[in-house]
Amino acid sequence: MYRNKYTGWLFLLPGFLGVLVFYLIPFLDVVRRSFTQAVGGKFVGFSNYQTVLTNQAFLLAAGNTLRFAAVCLPLLILISLGIAVLLRRVGKAAGFLKGAYLVPLSIPAASIVLLWKLMFDKQGMLNGLLSALGIPGADWMNTGASFGVLVFSYIWKNLGYDVVLWLAGLSMVPQQIYEAARVDGAGEWMCFLKITLPAIRPAAFTIVVISFLNSFKVFREAYLVSGNYPQDSIYLLQHLFNNWFRELSVDKMAAGAVLMALVIFGLVCMLQKSWDME
Repeated sequence: MYRNKYTGWLFLLPGFLGVLVFYLIPFLDVVRRSFTQAVGGKFVGFSNYQTVLTNQAFLLAAGNTLRFAAVCLPLLILISLGIAVLLRRVGKAAGFLKGAYLVPLSIPAASIVLLWKLMFDKQGMLNGLLSALGIPGADWMNTGASFGVLVFSYIWKNLGYDVVLWLAGLSMVPQQIYEAARVDGAGEWMCFLKITLPAIRPAAFTIVVISFLNSFKVFREAYLVSGNYPQDSIYLLQHLFNNWFRELSVDKMAAGAVLMALVIFGLVCMLQKSWDME
């Protein structure tokens, strides 16, 4: 009896220790550092947080990051769900199409950056095409259009992954329910609204959270294309933290990291609560 009671905890213990050592304890140290000076470790209260919240670079980066997530997430979720629903109807060709959508995940970030430069550089293919049509080009990655390029890159990179996750959720819906609904006269749109959407709500929450977290990974491409200080519209929090790291501004980094963690945790909790209430 004693052995059966604690066997499960013993299997969980190695994983819990790993999370504790590599995540929880370091984060607690970050929280501690957010209340101290970078040099000397003197306690300064909320001074670091005040400095961060009044920093123009932080406000620009935070605004761009939130805007990027607000634009990308709805587009990615809706497009991937639509493609997944269509693939469910394709039949045998669905396996090949799923593999095709997953190809961008296997492409290294450096290769994607090279494609960006070939397409959107001042002397790139897009400007060459526009020039042939008599339309003046631009240095696209140094204009406001760079934000659109970043959005496109994120959706292109993560579309296949979300499609596969949606397909996994759709596969859990019994086909007999659809057949019974059609016998009762329900159309395709009504089946989608009344059967498909309620059935995939648990999968939807997971996909939204994963897509939100993946939106922070787009920094790699933006950094390799534009360096530490890209065009203002794609200056993200990751750029800011990278610059603070180079300057050894540990106090600002710690305060900013705690603020980011609180915002992300709050957004996920709000999403979970709204999901449970529906």
